[in-house]
Amino acid sequence: DLHKPIDKRIYKGTQPTCHDFNQFTAAADTIALLVGFSAGQVQCLDLVKKDASKLFNEERLIDKTKVTFVKWLPETERLFLASHASGHLYLYDAEQPCGAAAPQYNLLTQGEGFSVFACKSKTPRNPLLKWAVGEGALNEFAFSPDGRSLACVSQDGCLRVFHFDSMLLQGMMKSYFGGLLCVCWSPDGRYVVTGGEDDLVTVWSFAEGRVVARGHGHKSWVNAVAFDPFTGAAQSPQPPELSGGEEEDEPPDPLARRSPAVTYRFGSAGQDTQFCLWDLTEDILYPRPPLSRARTLTGSADAGVPVPGLPRSLSRSNSLPQPAGTGSARGPPPDVPPALSVGRFATLTLQERKGPSSAEKEHKRYHSLGNISRSGEKPAAGGGAASRGRLDTAKVLGTALCPRIHEVPLLEPLVCKKIAHERLTVLLFLEDCIVTACQEGLICTWARPGK
Repeated sequence: DLHKPIDKRIYKGTQPTCHDFNQFTAAADTIALLVGFSAGQVQCLDLVKKDASKLFNEERLIDKTKVTFVKWLPETERLFLASHASGHLYLYDAEQPCGAAAPQYNLLTQGEGFSVFACKSKTPRNPLLKWAVGEGALNEFAFSPDGRSLACVSQDGCLRVFHFDSMLLQGMMKSYFGGLLCVCWSPDGRYVVTGGEDDLVTVWSFAEGRVVARGHGHKSWVNAVAFDPFTGAAQSPQPPELSGGEEEDEPPDPLARRSPAVTYRFGSAGQDTQFCLWDLTEDILYPRPPLSRARTLTGSADAGVPVPGLPRSLSRSNSLPQPAGTGSARGPPPDVPPALSVGRFATLTLQERKGPSSAEKEHKRYHSLGNISRSGEKPAAGGGAASRGRLDTAKVLGTALCPRIHEVPLLEPLVCKKIAHERLTVLLFLEDCIVTACQEGLICTWARPGK
């Protein structure tokens, strides 16, 4: 009944900033809801059992900054994560108490631009873990569909993807400029889409560790991105390129394995009050390079041999080191070009025409990146991990972490429509409708065509 709410609460002195329902435990007799607040507290309520409310970080001893995002861990009854404007991410157990004193931490692990700490305590208490990620606020995070990987976007403009259980960095991407505000996984877990203060949506391939496309259609910051799981290849029971088993028996026929025309569809909503719909098609995801150049390049790039005319730091590979045991399971389908596909870097074509001096400059510019994508090695002299990994934008631009605008396909929106008077903040795809919300306090449902 949309005329009367199930529950209504008014808070004094602090505002709710984010919430999440536990879809795993939701039933007729229990609806567990997390609410994060502007002063740092997290409330856990049950909308059916009215007396079962709990407050975490009540005295603000764990973190005093605004809660930017809360999420139940996939398919768990008690564990949840809360991210804060401090750049910290905390793992809580809804059944454990918060201590009476500020928590003490032990360093568990650290890598490029992040550290993970465990709470020092004789008896179990919250938070179980504290992650320090990037610089500035941690704006949003999302679990991959299989629940194993966690994508975080921060005010430092970085997308970082972690293997959640082993706490290893699996991949990284940098915004064109400004902070990244929102993040979403494709339904099959192969792609991550982000939006942010560069007014762009960016599509990053998890398997290949590279930016595959950017979308330009918004005139202001992008606040929300979401995949539509009911359109495109995601709809069919098993997309051709994901079906396993038959590769061993017969050589794959690239034409027979073609997926439907619309491979993925996603939407974005921005502060410009516009709603955009985007299509990610196969020709964008798997560009077919011209054969003559492809042969000379892909063969040697695969073997890890430096490619002539290509900076050595790039010819190794386009992606960050994969944690053991996770990289082997997922990779691009057999007919996908290797991680370093030709034409991916426009500098290749430019260098053919340029004099040696500028080619040398190119080389130096890329090569200065040598100290970035090595999560296993010790940080550069500046103490990268200690300072939580600030990336120098000038050095990163034009590399695999942040390609220049002309180096990756630029998508045009399929639909771009002003649908509100105030900035849009929420976007959700359901089977029969699309839900949006804006800062005017309006929640709108939009019927899908033909419904």
